[in-house]
Amino acid sequence: MEINLETLTVGAELEGYEGETYTEVREPADEPRFLDFVTIDVWTLIFTWGNLLILFLLMKKFLFKPVRKMMLDRENEVKEMYSDAEKSKNDADALKADYESRLSSAKQEAEEIVKNATRSATLKSEEIIADAQKNAAGIIARADKQIEAEKRNAENELKNEMSDLALSIASKVIEKEIDEDKHKELIDSFIEKMGEV
Repeated sequence: MEINLETLTVGAELEGYEGETYTEVREPADEPRFLDFVTIDVWTLIFTWGNLLILFLLMKKFLFKPVRKMMLDRENEVKEMYSDAEKSKNDADALKADYESRLSSAKQEAEEIVKNATRSATLKSEEIIADAQKNAAGIIARADKQIEAEKRNAENELKNEMSDLALSIASKVIEKEIDEDKHKELIDSFIEKMGEV
């Protein structure tokens, strides 16, 4: 390719079918063609706006609507996730409240059971003590009666022995006439025998 600055000629060699060489020469650019480039052309403007409108409608149909639908679906999904999370939190709070109420009622029941068991044990122990005291009182009463009976028996035996002894002394006194010294001696021996009994 060769460039001539004065004539602004561009030459290019092209090969044809038969091996011929061609050179293309261009004329220098006119000033009006330069102004055509800078000026506004109505038809170009209309086609540009038409192309822009067609591009906008195609993008709206095939890009904006699906993207908007996808964004709305995602927004709805996020809202649903938040509502599910809120519902789960509310359910968890309800379960926690139910658990705490059951726990407190279980504690109250346990306290009531302990109180009842304590009360029952106290009543049972008092009952056992009362029965033991009754049995002890019965045993003591029987022992007192038995002691009283034994005492009466001992007194009766003592009386019988005293009467026997008195009779034997009286019979000895009658058989023998005793003097005062002998009489004292018999009374002393009687008192000694009584002390042994």
